[in-house]
Amino acid sequence: MNRFIFAFVAVLLLASCDKKQKTSIETAVVERGELTETVTATGTIESVTQVDVGTQVTGIIDKLYVDYNSVVTKGQLIAEIEKTLLQSDLKSAEANVESARVTYEYNLTNYKRDKALHDKQLISDYEYQTSVKDLEVSKTAYDKAKADKVRAAKNLNYAEIYSPIDGIVISRDVEVGQTVVSNMNVANLYTIADLDNMQVIGNVDEADIGQVKVGQPVTFSVDAYSDEVFEGTVTQVRLNPTTESNVVTYEVVVNAPNPDHKLIPGLTANLTIYVMREQNVLLLPNKAFTFKPVENDDKTTPQQLQPVPQLKEGQKLVWVIDGNTLTPTAVNVGATNGVKTQILSGLNEGTLVAVDYGTAMNDEAKQSSERSPFAPQPPGRNKKK
Repeated sequence: MNRFIFAFVAVLLLASCDKKQKTSIETAVVERGELTETVTATGTIESVTQVDVGTQVTGIIDKLYVDYNSVVTKGQLIAEIEKTLLQSDLKSAEANVESARVTYEYNLTNYKRDKALHDKQLISDYEYQTSVKDLEVSKTAYDKAKADKVRAAKNLNYAEIYSPIDGIVISRDVEVGQTVVSNMNVANLYTIADLDNMQVIGNVDEADIGQVKVGQPVTFSVDAYSDEVFEGTVTQVRLNPTTESNVVTYEVVVNAPNPDHKLIPGLTANLTIYVMREQNVLLLPNKAFTFKPVENDDKTTPQQLQPVPQLKEGQKLVWVIDGNTLTPTAVNVGATNGVKTQILSGLNEGTLVAVDYGTAMNDEAKQSSERSPFAPQPPGRNKKK
């Protein structure tokens, strides 16, 4: 009795296996699309043009005409230093020039007279040399006085401070009444940046830097506008490495047009650099190049009927499905990103290609596989009596 039950179970299992397995082929369609390969990096937003505006004279801040976020134009008056002492210095320099001029002209007259007398040997050489020396000294003093006057006039002009560029004030470092000294760092009054033209300084890992080239397109995002994607282009690859915690990176400069002034200095950017970007090309999954047909008894599965062609250099083999036939086809390939490959020739858009084998179950097999032969039968099912 036990042997009969065992044999019955074995027959059921074999019948179940015959019904379950049905060979199928996974396929892919040759499609047009974009083939990309990217390198990611993080970086910091900076202004292409950013200047610290300082003073060239020492004095007390008298007036400030702009503040944080003020839009300024090149040549606009933005601050003034108290002018009283500078005006006094200029008046003193003008008086010195006048005094030196009078002395110089007096000595020049004496020199001309003494030269004429010396030529007639009416005065001694000593008297003549004294006249020459007095003239030279007075001329030097006169020239110095004129130079001091020019310097004093320039210093007075420097009391009015103008913006050197078009831009926006992003920092103000002084207050009205504060003393600034021209030869110290505290002489900086403002920081002005041109926000129309920004750039991203990205840090690219040493493993990826060899793929990054000038002119490659870049997209990036910033946390301040997480839903927006900004675009730029690689403008410079800096070859000076930076090492931090044994990690070597290289700086890559990306231009970032900023007409809406959303990008501001200091923001962190997440960069995607497109080291390869082929648009509107025929693409096929790389799995298609590893497919190999096998013989099987399933007549519904496409079978190989033609011999494999001889491949030339640069070609790869794919298997085209045409009805119930697998046709070996040589194709010329281009760029690849490791997942998909560009098809240069040999296939047309829409062609169906085999990529792998799979198994499928018919409905009856699925029901059998999901139910044990010893499980209770559903109500209404015919039973042997």
